[in-house]
Amino acid sequence: MFLISKFLALSISMWLLSTVQSNPSFKTELDSLPYSIPDDKIVPLRSLLDQDLQNRLEKRLNKNKTWKKLIKKGFMAVGVVDLSNPLHAKFARVNGDEMMYAASLPKLAILLAISQSLEDSTLIETEEIREDMRQMISRSDNEAATRLIDWIGLPKINEVLKDPKYELYDEDSGGGLWLGKRYARKGSRIGDPINNISHGATVTQVCRFYYLLAMGKLVNRHRSEQMLEYLADPELHHKFVNSLDKLVPEAKIYRKSGTWSIYHSDSALVWGPKWRRYIVVGLIESQQGEQILRDLIPAVEEILHSRSKS
Repeated sequence: MFLISKFLALSISMWLLSTVQSNPSFKTELDSLPYSIPDDKIVPLRSLLDQDLQNRLEKRLNKNKTWKKLIKKGFMAVGVVDLSNPLHAKFARVNGDEMMYAASLPKLAILLAISQSLEDSTLIETEEIREDMRQMISRSDNEAATRLIDWIGLPKINEVLKDPKYELYDEDSGGGLWLGKRYARKGSRIGDPINNISHGATVTQVCRFYYLLAMGKLVNRHRSEQMLEYLADPELHHKFVNSLDKLVPEAKIYRKSGTWSIYHSDSALVWGPKWRRYIVVGLIESQQGEQILRDLIPAVEEILHSRSKS
């Protein structure tokens, strides 16, 4: 795997050099989302595991005694993707395949499945649907999410998640994103095949969602652009966003979070200057989850900043 990754990195570097020389505007295309990178140059996320980033992430998280205990018990999972160089993205995760209840975060699955249905013309795009998508993501509106679920049904949503094109739920890799219940009291429940969770996620597969989105590969480039618009400028300024507002107010944030009882989740694609281009996902089962997710952002930024200087 290491030799294959080195070969891929060398091939991509040679392609990048020749592309920039022959097409100077390509450099500009790497400064906007989604990236303009050919399919054959996009490396699967799991093959981007980077040992240096992994070591730094584990060391930094374990410095906090509370976090260390939660990680050991499987109550805290964190994923990070360094996108500062999109052709050499780096991935690290702790409890990456630990599936956890994620509350509203799996509304990302609805966003993708509706977008796929619109592209396939099995659902007609209307202003009502567009507004429900915006409200579901930006405000995490449960009624809007339930209306969208009812348009296509739970089986369709999970069919899209399992599609080999996305593999956002993979039974051979611990599961992933799963949406098995309306965001309402009434309605059927379909637990995920491994853990019987109704609204679940793993940090690896949520990182994969954002990685494919950043590359313009969720449905297609046009639909990826639309999904990015829905995820941009969240109206809820808690958890990750609370810290990002203070640390890097000029950054663009694409984000979806979730909260229910002691279950706290957040996910973001941060698009800022210099080294501040990354994906971060956190899943926490703790009464302190809100504060832990706030504190996680400066810890992740500390790691990425130190790597940028080395």
